[in-house]
Amino acid sequence: MHKFDRLTPLTISLLVLAPLLWAGNAVVGRLAVPLIPPLLLNFFRWSLAFLILLPMATWVLRSESGLWKNWRRFALLGLVGTGLYNALQYLALHTSTPLNVTLVGSSGPLWSLALGHFFFGMKVNRWQMAGAGLSIAGVATILARGKLEQLTSLQLVPGDLYMLMATISWAWYSWLLARGSEPKAIRADSSAFLLAQVVFGVGWSGLLAAGEWGLTDTKVDWGLPLLAVLLFVSIGPAVLAYRWWGMAVQRAGPVVAGFFSNLTPVFAAVLSTLFLGEAPRAYHAVAFVLIVAGIVVSSRR
Repeated sequence: MHKFDRLTPLTISLLVLAPLLWAGNAVVGRLAVPLIPPLLLNFFRWSLAFLILLPMATWVLRSESGLWKNWRRFALLGLVGTGLYNALQYLALHTSTPLNVTLVGSSGPLWSLALGHFFFGMKVNRWQMAGAGLSIAGVATILARGKLEQLTSLQLVPGDLYMLMATISWAWYSWLLARGSEPKAIRADSSAFLLAQVVFGVGWSGLLAAGEWGLTDTKVDWGLPLLAVLLFVSIGPAVLAYRWWGMAVQRAGPVVAGFFSNLTPVFAAVLSTLFLGEAPRAYHAVAFVLIVAGIVVSSRR
Protein backbone atom coordinates (compact mmCIF):
# COMPACT_ATOMS: atom_id res chain seq x y z
CA MET A 1 0.00 0.00 0.00
CA HIS A 2 1.29 3.44 -0.91
CA LYS A 3 2.53 5.55 2.00
CA PHE A 4 1.54 9.19 1.67
CA ASP A 5 3.39 12.14 3.21
CA ARG A 6 2.26 13.96 6.33
CA LEU A 7 0.36 17.19 5.86
CA THR A 8 2.71 20.14 5.36
CA PRO A 9 1.86 23.87 5.08
CA LEU A 10 2.32 23.66 1.29
CA THR A 11 0.06 20.62 0.97
CA ILE A 12 -2.60 22.22 3.18
CA SER A 13 -2.47 25.39 1.08
CA LEU A 14 -3.00 23.42 -2.11
CA LEU A 15 -5.86 21.46 -0.56
CA VAL A 16 -7.55 24.70 0.58
CA LEU A 17 -7.08 26.82 -2.55
CA ALA A 18 -8.58 24.22 -4.89
CA PRO A 19 -11.93 24.04 -2.99
CA LEU A 20 -11.96 27.84 -2.85
CA LEU A 21 -11.79 28.05 -6.63
CA TRP A 22 -14.35 25.27 -7.00
CA ALA A 23 -16.71 27.17 -4.71
CA GLY A 24 -16.30 30.12 -7.05
CA ASN A 25 -17.09 27.76 -9.91
CA ALA A 26 -20.39 26.83 -8.24
CA VAL A 27 -21.42 30.46 -7.73
CA VAL A 28 -20.41 31.50 -11.24
CA GLY A 29 -21.98 28.36 -12.66
CA ARG A 30 -25.33 29.29 -11.16
CA LEU A 31 -25.05 32.79 -12.59
CA ALA A 32 -24.37 31.22 -16.00
CA VAL A 33 -27.57 29.12 -16.06
CA PRO A 34 -29.52 31.57 -18.25
CA LEU A 35 -26.49 32.17 -20.50
CA ILE A 36 -25.40 28.73 -21.70
CA PRO A 37 -26.44 25.04 -21.47
CA PRO A 38 -24.52 22.97 -18.87
CA LEU A 39 -22.71 20.47 -21.12
CA LEU A 40 -21.72 23.15 -23.60
CA LEU A 41 -20.35 25.23 -20.71
CA ASN A 42 -18.19 22.28 -19.66
CA PHE A 43 -16.91 21.83 -23.24
CA PHE A 44 -15.97 25.50 -23.63
CA ARG A 45 -14.35 25.44 -20.20
CA TRP A 46 -11.96 22.64 -21.08
CA SER A 47 -11.36 23.87 -24.63
CA LEU A 48 -10.10 27.18 -23.25
CA ALA A 49 -8.10 25.34 -20.58
CA PHE A 50 -6.44 23.33 -23.36
CA LEU A 51 -5.42 26.53 -25.17
CA ILE A 52 -4.03 27.96 -21.91
CA LEU A 53 -2.01 24.85 -21.12
CA LEU A 54 -0.72 24.22 -24.64
CA PRO A 55 2.13 26.81 -24.62
CA MET A 56 3.27 25.55 -21.19
CA ALA A 57 3.69 21.91 -22.16
CA THR A 58 3.57 21.46 -25.92
CA TRP A 59 6.23 18.75 -25.70
CA VAL A 60 3.79 16.32 -24.07
CA LEU A 61 1.92 15.99 -27.39
CA ARG A 62 5.02 14.69 -29.20
CA SER A 63 5.32 11.00 -29.99
CA GLU A 64 8.36 10.50 -27.75
CA SER A 65 6.77 11.99 -24.61
CA GLY A 66 5.07 8.75 -23.59
CA LEU A 67 1.55 10.18 -23.71
CA TRP A 68 0.38 8.13 -26.66
CA LYS A 69 1.93 4.93 -25.33
CA ASN A 70 -0.17 5.42 -22.20
CA TRP A 71 -3.23 6.84 -23.94
CA ARG A 72 -5.65 4.46 -22.21
CA ARG A 73 -4.75 5.78 -18.76
CA PHE A 74 -4.95 9.43 -19.80
CA ALA A 75 -8.20 8.81 -21.67
CA LEU A 76 -9.64 7.37 -18.45
CA LEU A 77 -8.38 10.31 -16.37
CA GLY A 78 -9.81 12.69 -18.94
CA LEU A 79 -13.15 10.90 -18.83
CA VAL A 80 -13.71 10.77 -15.05
CA GLY A 81 -11.87 13.97 -14.09
CA THR A 82 -12.73 16.47 -16.84
CA GLY A 83 -15.31 14.89 -19.12
CA LEU A 84 -17.81 13.60 -16.57
CA TYR A 85 -17.49 15.31 -13.19
CA ASN A 86 -18.25 18.92 -14.04
CA ALA A 87 -20.64 18.00 -16.84
CA LEU A 88 -22.73 15.97 -14.39
CA GLN A 89 -22.50 18.71 -11.77
CA TYR A 90 -23.67 21.44 -14.16
CA LEU A 91 -26.42 19.11 -15.38
CA ALA A 92 -27.52 18.33 -11.82
CA LEU A 93 -27.97 22.00 -11.00
CA HIS A 94 -30.51 22.27 -13.81
CA THR A 95 -32.75 19.51 -12.45
CA SER A 96 -32.19 19.58 -8.68
CA THR A 97 -31.84 22.13 -5.89
CA PRO A 98 -28.41 23.41 -4.83
CA LEU A 99 -29.08 22.01 -1.34
CA ASN A 100 -29.65 18.47 -2.62
CA VAL A 101 -26.77 18.61 -5.10
CA THR A 102 -24.23 19.82 -2.54
CA LEU A 103 -25.43 17.33 0.06
CA VAL A 104 -24.95 14.43 -2.34
CA GLY A 105 -21.54 15.82 -3.28
CA SER A 106 -20.49 15.90 0.38
CA SER A 107 -20.52 12.09 0.39
CA GLY A 108 -17.22 12.17 -1.51
CA PRO A 109 -15.03 11.03 1.42
CA LEU A 110 -17.25 8.01 1.99
CA TRP A 111 -17.02 7.00 -1.67
CA SER A 112 -13.25 7.50 -1.54
CA LEU A 113 -13.03 5.24 1.51
CA ALA A 114 -15.27 2.64 -0.16
CA LEU A 115 -13.36 2.63 -3.44
CA GLY A 116 -10.05 2.48 -1.58
CA HIS A 117 -11.22 -0.47 0.51
CA PHE A 118 -12.79 -2.55 -2.26
CA PHE A 119 -10.53 -1.78 -5.23
CA PHE A 120 -7.19 -0.40 -3.96
CA GLY A 121 -6.43 -2.54 -0.90
CA MET A 122 -6.88 0.23 1.64
CA LYS A 123 -7.69 -0.55 5.25
CA VAL A 124 -10.15 1.92 6.78
CA ASN A 125 -9.32 2.76 10.38
CA ARG A 126 -11.43 4.25 13.14
CA TRP A 127 -9.90 7.71 12.77
CA GLN A 128 -10.91 7.90 9.11
CA MET A 129 -14.42 6.76 9.92
CA ALA A 130 -14.69 9.31 12.73
CA GLY A 131 -13.28 12.04 10.48
CA ALA A 132 -15.81 11.19 7.79
CA GLY A 133 -18.61 11.52 10.31
CA LEU A 134 -17.41 14.89 11.59
CA SER A 135 -16.87 16.34 8.13
CA ILE A 136 -20.22 15.20 6.81
CA ALA A 137 -21.89 16.54 9.97
CA GLY A 138 -20.31 19.91 9.24
CA VAL A 139 -21.46 19.90 5.64
CA ALA A 140 -24.95 18.80 6.69
CA THR A 141 -25.07 21.66 9.21
CA ILE A 142 -24.34 24.31 6.61
CA LEU A 143 -26.67 22.75 4.04
CA ALA A 144 -29.54 22.42 6.52
CA ARG A 145 -28.99 26.00 7.72
CA GLY A 146 -28.84 24.68 11.28
CA LYS A 147 -32.28 23.06 11.06
CA LEU A 148 -32.47 19.26 11.11
CA GLU A 149 -35.95 19.17 9.60
CA GLN A 150 -34.58 20.54 6.33
CA LEU A 151 -32.45 17.41 5.94
CA THR A 152 -35.21 14.96 6.78
CA SER A 153 -37.55 16.51 4.20
CA LEU A 154 -35.17 16.10 1.25
CA GLN A 155 -36.32 14.01 -1.73
CA LEU A 156 -34.11 12.64 -4.48
CA VAL A 157 -34.78 13.79 -8.03
CA PRO A 158 -32.90 12.98 -11.28
CA GLY A 159 -30.44 15.78 -10.54
CA ASP A 160 -29.47 14.10 -7.26
CA LEU A 161 -28.63 10.93 -9.16
CA TYR A 162 -26.51 12.91 -11.62
CA MET A 163 -24.59 14.41 -8.70
CA LEU A 164 -24.15 10.99 -7.13
CA MET A 165 -22.52 9.78 -10.35
CA ALA A 166 -20.37 12.92 -10.40
CA THR A 167 -19.21 12.31 -6.82
CA ILE A 168 -18.28 8.70 -7.52
CA SER A 169 -16.46 9.83 -10.67
CA TRP A 170 -14.44 12.34 -8.64
CA ALA A 171 -13.51 9.79 -5.97
CA TRP A 172 -12.37 7.41 -8.70
CA TYR A 173 -10.35 10.20 -10.33
CA SER A 174 -8.59 10.97 -7.04
CA TRP A 175 -7.60 7.34 -6.56
CA LEU A 176 -6.31 7.12 -10.15
CA LEU A 177 -4.17 10.18 -9.48
CA ALA A 178 -2.72 8.62 -6.35
CA ARG A 179 -1.96 5.30 -8.09
CA GLY A 180 -0.06 6.88 -10.95
CA SER A 181 1.65 4.77 -13.62
CA GLU A 182 2.43 7.41 -16.24
CA PRO A 183 5.95 8.39 -17.46
CA LYS A 184 7.99 10.23 -14.83
CA ALA A 185 8.64 13.18 -17.13
CA ILE A 186 4.91 13.83 -17.50
CA ARG A 187 4.22 13.25 -13.82
CA ALA A 188 6.95 15.70 -12.79
CA ASP A 189 5.53 18.53 -14.92
CA SER A 190 2.13 19.56 -13.55
CA SER A 191 1.19 21.48 -16.71
CA ALA A 192 2.08 18.52 -18.92
CA PHE A 193 0.24 16.10 -16.65
CA LEU A 194 -2.94 18.17 -16.78
CA LEU A 195 -2.65 18.81 -20.52
CA ALA A 196 -2.31 15.07 -21.12
CA GLN A 197 -5.68 14.60 -19.41
CA VAL A 198 -7.37 17.63 -20.99
CA VAL A 199 -6.49 16.42 -24.50
CA PHE A 200 -8.88 13.55 -23.97
CA GLY A 201 -11.20 15.49 -21.64
CA VAL A 202 -11.99 17.96 -24.43
CA GLY A 203 -12.97 15.05 -26.64
CA TRP A 204 -15.22 13.50 -23.99
CA SER A 205 -16.87 16.81 -23.10
CA GLY A 206 -17.28 17.59 -26.79
CA LEU A 207 -19.17 14.35 -27.35
CA LEU A 208 -21.49 15.16 -24.43
CA ALA A 209 -22.04 18.71 -25.67
CA ALA A 210 -22.79 17.45 -29.17
CA GLY A 211 -25.43 15.13 -27.77
CA GLU A 212 -26.93 18.00 -25.80
CA TRP A 213 -26.95 20.23 -28.87
CA GLY A 214 -28.63 17.59 -31.01
CA LEU A 215 -31.22 16.41 -28.50
CA THR A 216 -32.27 19.65 -26.79
CA ASP A 217 -33.20 23.20 -27.72
CA THR A 218 -29.91 24.85 -26.83
CA LYS A 219 -29.52 28.62 -26.72
CA VAL A 220 -26.40 30.64 -25.97
CA ASP A 221 -26.50 34.28 -24.86
CA TRP A 222 -23.19 35.58 -26.20
CA GLY A 223 -21.77 38.70 -24.59
CA LEU A 224 -19.34 40.04 -22.00
CA PRO A 225 -21.02 38.25 -19.04
CA LEU A 226 -20.59 34.87 -20.72
CA LEU A 227 -17.01 35.72 -21.73
CA ALA A 228 -16.20 36.56 -18.11
CA VAL A 229 -17.75 33.29 -16.96
CA LEU A 230 -15.75 31.25 -19.48
CA LEU A 231 -12.46 32.94 -18.60
CA PHE A 232 -12.95 32.38 -14.88
CA VAL A 233 -14.05 28.73 -15.02
CA SER A 234 -11.27 27.81 -17.45
CA ILE A 235 -8.38 29.59 -15.69
CA GLY A 236 -9.29 29.25 -12.00
CA PRO A 237 -11.36 26.12 -11.29
CA ALA A 238 -9.99 24.24 -14.30
CA VAL A 239 -6.28 24.94 -14.79
CA LEU A 240 -5.14 26.25 -11.40
CA ALA A 241 -7.41 24.19 -9.15
CA TYR A 242 -6.80 20.92 -11.00
CA ARG A 243 -3.03 21.44 -10.96
CA TRP A 244 -3.02 22.20 -7.24
CA TRP A 245 -5.41 19.36 -6.44
CA GLY A 246 -3.34 16.84 -8.41
CA MET A 247 -0.18 17.90 -6.60
CA ALA A 248 -1.91 17.70 -3.22
CA VAL A 249 -3.46 14.27 -3.81
CA GLN A 250 -0.04 12.87 -4.68
CA ARG A 251 1.27 14.18 -1.36
CA ALA A 252 -1.62 13.54 1.06
CA GLY A 253 -3.57 10.75 -0.63
CA PRO A 254 -7.13 10.77 -1.98
CA VAL A 255 -8.88 10.07 1.34
CA VAL A 256 -7.41 12.99 3.30
CA ALA A 257 -7.84 15.20 0.23
CA GLY A 258 -11.49 14.16 0.10
CA PHE A 259 -12.10 15.73 3.51
CA PHE A 260 -10.61 19.02 2.35
CA SER A 261 -13.02 19.00 -0.58
CA ASN A 262 -15.80 19.43 2.01
CA LEU A 263 -14.52 22.98 2.52
CA THR A 264 -16.12 23.83 -0.82
CA PRO A 265 -19.63 24.50 0.58
CA VAL A 266 -18.12 26.62 3.37
CA PHE A 267 -16.33 28.78 0.84
CA ALA A 268 -19.45 28.80 -1.32
CA ALA A 269 -21.40 30.27 1.60
CA VAL A 270 -18.83 33.05 1.98
CA LEU A 271 -18.77 33.81 -1.75
CA SER A 272 -22.55 33.75 -1.87
CA THR A 273 -22.56 36.39 0.87
CA LEU A 274 -20.20 38.57 -1.13
CA PHE A 275 -21.72 38.17 -4.58
CA LEU A 276 -25.32 37.05 -4.00
CA GLY A 277 -26.12 39.11 -0.90
CA GLU A 278 -26.81 36.20 1.48
CA ALA A 279 -25.95 37.14 5.08
CA PRO A 280 -23.73 34.74 7.13
CA ARG A 281 -25.23 32.84 10.08
CA ALA A 282 -23.87 31.25 13.25
CA TYR A 283 -24.18 27.75 11.81
CA HIS A 284 -21.53 28.62 9.21
CA ALA A 285 -18.96 28.81 12.02
CA VAL A 286 -20.22 25.55 13.56
CA ALA A 287 -19.97 23.78 10.22
CA PHE A 288 -16.46 25.08 9.61
CA VAL A 289 -15.27 23.78 12.99
CA LEU A 290 -16.78 20.34 12.32
CA ILE A 291 -15.23 20.08 8.87
CA VAL A 292 -11.77 21.15 10.05
CA ALA A 293 -12.07 18.70 12.98
CA GLY A 294 -12.86 15.94 10.51
CA ILE A 295 -9.78 16.81 8.47
CA VAL A 296 -7.53 16.75 11.55
CA VAL A 297 -8.97 13.47 12.88
CA SER A 298 -8.84 11.69 9.51
CA SER A 299 -5.17 12.61 8.97
CA ARG A 300 -4.02 10.97 12.23
CA ARG A 301 -1.53 8.12 11.81
